[in-house]
Amino acid sequence: MLEILARNWAWVLVRGVFTLIFGAVAVFWPEITLLALVILFGVYAIVDGITAIVMGGRRATGRGWVIFIGILGVIAGIIALVWPGITALALLYVIAFWALVIGLSNIVNGFGLKGDPGGRWMFVLSGLAGVLLGILLLVQPGEGALALVFTIGFLAIVWGVITIVGSIRLRRLAAELETRSSLP
Repeated sequence: MLEILARNWAWVLVRGVFTLIFGAVAVFWPEITLLALVILFGVYAIVDGITAIVMGGRRATGRGWVIFIGILGVIAGIIALVWPGITALALLYVIAFWALVIGLSNIVNGFGLKGDPGGRWMFVLSGLAGVLLGILLLVQPGEGALALVFTIGFLAIVWGVITIVGSIRLRRLAAELETRSSLP
């Protein structure tokens, strides 16, 4: 699995960059309306889901779960875009459960990595950030849209940075694997 992730480091980077952008927009423009948050989340979830589907399609084994996670993200994004009038509480629960599933998936995948202990912990930390986001949103549903924006934004920034750092480690690993394979 580590070799597949290393070969697809650029897709991991794309996910991290979009997560970081999403978080920065949420934190630096907290006055955005709930409709703007719904649209922003919808686009983010669709892009993140598509990248997960592409990554899953490139895997030889275990592709089903990665593709499922990608489909879940695309569906969550489409729901957010098709029904923008959704209530803040319903959106909160959609985002919370989506973050929990993605976070738990990253934790499981991180512990499944062999041969790269540092990379393993980057995935685990990314997953913990997602789980933390989900739990915070479920525990504090009444804090309002502004708290939701800050919570999502801050944790998305942390999640994005961790994912970007992980992609850089994967790029280095891809270069090492390429060097090893070209040796006689």
